[in-house]
Amino acid sequence: MPLSTSSLFPPPSTEYMKWPSRRSVVHSTKGIVACSQPLAAKCGIDILNKGGNAADAAVAVAAGLNMTEPCSTGIGGDMFVLYYDAKTKKVSAMNGSGRAGAKCTLEAVRSSLEIPNGKVGKIPMSSVHAITVPGAAAGWVDTVERFGSGKVSLEEVLAPAAELGEKGFPVSEMTADWWARSEPLIRNASPNFREMLKDDPSAKDGVRVPKVGEIMKNPTLAKTFRTLGAEGKKGFYTGRIAEEIIKVTKSLGGLLELDDLKHHLDLGSEPVEPISLKFSAQGADKHSSPGGVEVWEHPPNGQGIVALMALGIIQELEKAGTIPAFTAQDHNTAPYLHAIIEALRIAFADATWFVTDPNVVSVPSAELLSSPYLQQRAALFNPTKASGVLAHGSPALRSSDTVYFSVSDSAGNAASFINSNYAGFGTAIIPSGCGFTLQNRGANFTLDARHPNVLAPRKRPYHTIIPGLVTNVSDGSLHSVFGVMGAFMQPQGHVQVLLGQIVGGLSPQQALDAPRVCIGPGQPDDGTDAQDMTVNVEEGMPEATVEGLRKLGHKVVVVTGMERAMFGRGQVIRWSVDPVEGTGLWSAGSDFRGDGGAYPA
Repeated sequence: MPLSTSSLFPPPSTEYMKWPSRRSVVHSTKGIVACSQPLAAKCGIDILNKGGNAADAAVAVAAGLNMTEPCSTGIGGDMFVLYYDAKTKKVSAMNGSGRAGAKCTLEAVRSSLEIPNGKVGKIPMSSVHAITVPGAAAGWVDTVERFGSGKVSLEEVLAPAAELGEKGFPVSEMTADWWARSEPLIRNASPNFREMLKDDPSAKDGVRVPKVGEIMKNPTLAKTFRTLGAEGKKGFYTGRIAEEIIKVTKSLGGLLELDDLKHHLDLGSEPVEPISLKFSAQGADKHSSPGGVEVWEHPPNGQGIVALMALGIIQELEKAGTIPAFTAQDHNTAPYLHAIIEALRIAFADATWFVTDPNVVSVPSAELLSSPYLQQRAALFNPTKASGVLAHGSPALRSSDTVYFSVSDSAGNAASFINSNYAGFGTAIIPSGCGFTLQNRGANFTLDARHPNVLAPRKRPYHTIIPGLVTNVSDGSLHSVFGVMGAFMQPQGHVQVLLGQIVGGLSPQQALDAPRVCIGPGQPDDGTDAQDMTVNVEEGMPEATVEGLRKLGHKVVVVTGMERAMFGRGQVIRWSVDPVEGTGLWSAGSDFRGDGGAYPA
C-alpha cells in the first residue's frame, strides 16, 4: 500500500526553500581540489599547475593532509581511490589497505589481550594489536604510477607537503581542537610522542600540542616523504622506516614482522573491480541526469556496499509504492529520513556480517545488490514504525576520523580519494624519526571465531573508508566524485548527500551543508548482541522533522556543537558542460564542518 502520512505529518508545503548554504559553489574549467584543509589543497593545485593530472594531485593532497591534519589521516594508515578516465569513460578502483601480520592469529591476540574463554571481546583502539600493515605509502606510489600523467615525478608530487613540514605551517581551528583532545593518547602511546607535539621549553617535557594559528613543524615526516619520493615503495617497506615501525610495535608487544611489510611491498595495492548500482528515483530531476545515474563504490573489504544497498532498497520501496516518489519538497522531512534510516539499518545488518576480506572469505557482493534480494530486504521496512534490531539476510552464495577529498583536472579526469588512520591519530604509536602515527584499523576485526570478519593472519579487516563516484547512465559521462568521511557515518553520508542532489535538487554545496542524521551500524562494541538504536540528528534539522521521527518510534538525540563531527565532512565535485559554449565545467562544494574548501586550479 502507498504510504499515507496524513495522520502523522502535515502535507508538504507547495512552496519550499532549498537548504540555505553557508558557502557558495566553486566553479572552474581547469580543475578543482575540494578537501578539509586549504594548505593541503594548495599542494594539489601546485601539482595540477605543473602539468600533473587528478591522480597526481590527489596524492599531493593526501600527503599535505597528513602533514596539516595528522589527527585524521596519514601515511601510517590506509587509502582507497576511485578514478575516472575522461578519454575511456572507465571507472577504476584500487584498494590500498593493509593486512594483519602473519603471526596475528586469533589465539595469539586473544591470549595477549587476556580475553577469557567464552567472551568474544574486541581489540582496543589503542592496542598495538590494532595496527595492521600501513597501505597508504604503497597506495600513493601506485596511484601515481597507474593513473598519473607521467609529467611529474613522485618526488615532485610529495615535495609541497614535505616543504610544509620543513618550513612549518599554521594549525587550523578544528585540527587544533582534535590535536588537544588527543594529547593524552599521544603521550602515552609510545616513547616517540615528541614528534607529534610542538617544542616549547615552558611545557611539560618541553613539548605540547600546537594551538590555533601557531606554526607547527614536522621535519621527520618531511624526511619520510622525501625518502618515499626518492626510493619509492622500497623506501618505506624496507630499510630505516620499516625497521622503526617493527621496532616500536615489538617494544609494545606487537606481532608485526619486517616480512609483513615486505609482503605488502611485493603485492602492492590491489586493482579491484568497482561495484555499482543504477539508481533512478521516481521523483528525481530527470533533466539533470536523464536515465538516472550509476553510483560506484569500492567492493568489500570496504563498506561502500552499504550505501549501494540502502539506495537499492529505497528504489525498490518506490517501485512497490511502499513509499511515495520523493521530490525536492520531501527533502529532510520525517518520512524521507525514516526511509533512509531504515534502509541503512537493513544494509548495515548485512554488511556487518558479510563485509570482510574477499581474498580470504567469499563475499556475495553481486547477490547482496541484486534486485530480488533487495526486494526481499525492503519487505522488512515499515512505513509507520521504526524497526528494532535487525538480523542479516541470507543471499544465495556463489560457489566460487579519516580524510576524504576530490580532485579534478582540465582534461575531465577525476579522483575520489580517501585516506585514514581510522580513529583520529590511530593508535598514536610513532615509529622513531618517522613523524607519523600507526593506524588502528585492526580494531575492526571481530574476535568471534564464527564471524566472517574474524581476525586471521594476512587478512584485511572490514574497512570503513569509502570513496564515491557517480556517472550518468545515458552516456557513461561523469556526474560527480564525492564522499563523506567519518567511520560508519560514511555510507550514511553518501546516501544523504547524493539524494540531496538527485532528489532534493540541491547544489553540491547545499547538499553538504544540509543537516544530516547518523545511526549506529548495528555492530556492538563489546562483542554482545546489544545495539544502540539511537538516531542522532544534527542541529538545524526542522523541528517538525525531529518530532515526526519521534512519532515514528525513533530514539532521537539532537547533536550540537563540536560533537557534530559525528556527521562527517564531505566533498563534492560535479561535472557539466556549458550548453552554449560547449565548455566543460567543474562545480564543487566543501563541507563547512571542516577547515577547508573547494579551490580552483
